[in-house]
Amino acid sequence: MTNRQKTIVGFSAGVAAGVSYGLNPLFGKPLLDGGVPVLSMLFFRYAISVVILGIWMLFRHESFRVNLREMRLLIVLGCLFAASSVFLFESYRFIPSGLATTFVYLYPVFVALIMVGLHVYPKWQVWLSIAATIVGVVLLSWPSDGVTISWIGIALAALSALCYAIYLVIVNRSERIKHISEHMLTFYGLVVGAIAFLTYLLIDRTPVLQGIDTTSDMLNLVGLAIFPTMMAMLTIALSTRLIGPTKTSVLGAFEPVTAIVVGTMFFGEPLTLNIIAGIFICIAAVLFMIISEKS
Repeated sequence: MTNRQKTIVGFSAGVAAGVSYGLNPLFGKPLLDGGVPVLSMLFFRYAISVVILGIWMLFRHESFRVNLREMRLLIVLGCLFAASSVFLFESYRFIPSGLATTFVYLYPVFVALIMVGLHVYPKWQVWLSIAATIVGVVLLSWPSDGVTISWIGIALAALSALCYAIYLVIVNRSERIKHISEHMLTFYGLVVGAIAFLTYLLIDRTPVLQGIDTTSDMLNLVGLAIFPTMMAMLTIALSTRLIGPTKTSVLGAFEPVTAIVVGTMFFGEPLTLNIIAGIFICIAAVLFMIISEKS
């Protein structure tokens, strides 16, 4: 694959990752409204993803073999990805989801700062795109007046962003897993996540099957497992390896944009002027970064 092809595939995968992760409300909201606990939903989305991806890898005769050193790092990656989800949903207990989304979208800044610490310096175009997308996400997600700000909620949302940023950097920079395919990387990340959420469920004593009563519930769980989980993790891994974690994180702006579009089209949520402005700024910032890419 030439450098130009890597760039095209990397940016395309990054956009696909943002869009697929932004489909969370499409499948998740009906489940939550139907009384499915967050922990159960997280467990099933990971567990079903493991089964689907595992069958696909068996069909393609792909190897599942990893050595002990690789497995240790894969466990760390799985824990980071799972922790990011847990911290995010825990932050909803203290602050509105829109405000949490705003703080979680600090992860491009964390990625860029970590990369600077590793002596990899993003171009000024990337820094400008990061700043612009953060402004766009603030416009998309900022709550109405009179909202009480909880520093615990903000800290949890920021921890979610930090875990995700570290995950992206490790996937891109670690020589230990460079040769591991995106399929295997995602599979073991999902396995670790499923085990982590099941453990969390048992500790919390939450009924695993609570609220899962109809065929529609099962279909939503499968959709949640395929699109915002398995597809998102696969495309994130591919994009991060091809164009780097910083640019991939900027392309994550398509996540809140997609979530807003889904909410407007399927759940009748209002489309205000600040949301329209936020969408425009996010898309313009991403297009600027892509167009400014010299290769």
